[in-house]
Amino acid sequence: MSPGRLYPERPMIGVGTLIRRGEEYLLIKRAAEPDKGLWSVPGGMVELGEKTSEAAVREAEEETGLVVEILEDLGVVDKIVRDDEGRVKYHFVIIDYLADPVSGVMNHHDDALDARWVHPRDFRKYEISQTVVELLKKIDLYPEF
Repeated sequence: MSPGRLYPERPMIGVGTLIRRGEEYLLIKRAAEPDKGLWSVPGGMVELGEKTSEAAVREAEEETGLVVEILEDLGVVDKIVRDDEGRVKYHFVIIDYLADPVSGVMNHHDDALDARWVHPRDFRKYEISQTVVELLKKIDLYPEF
């Protein structure tokens, strides 16, 4: 994990990429904190001088091997995690994008323990990060039952 992510002095800017293939969406199992072991979407930090959409494309390829085309800005979610004493342990402002794969072969890389194409009806079978659940609910992809 990069220095400064744990107990940061200010919020960090990140991106998430919800990759769609037909009626399925790509979920990755996170290899690092926060949310290590939970299912999420590919994503990471925006680098200095990089547009958020460029970061979303870069992170998707780094984590999955897929080159993607950004289709839509899905909005912003906040990821704030506090420790037992109430101090801010992590604080990310995450811009999420919808994308379609255009080339490459899906294969999870170092930042992910696993990756799977999942139909929305099956999302509840996975222990998904609360931040991603919020995103999926906001765009009406998370099943309500």
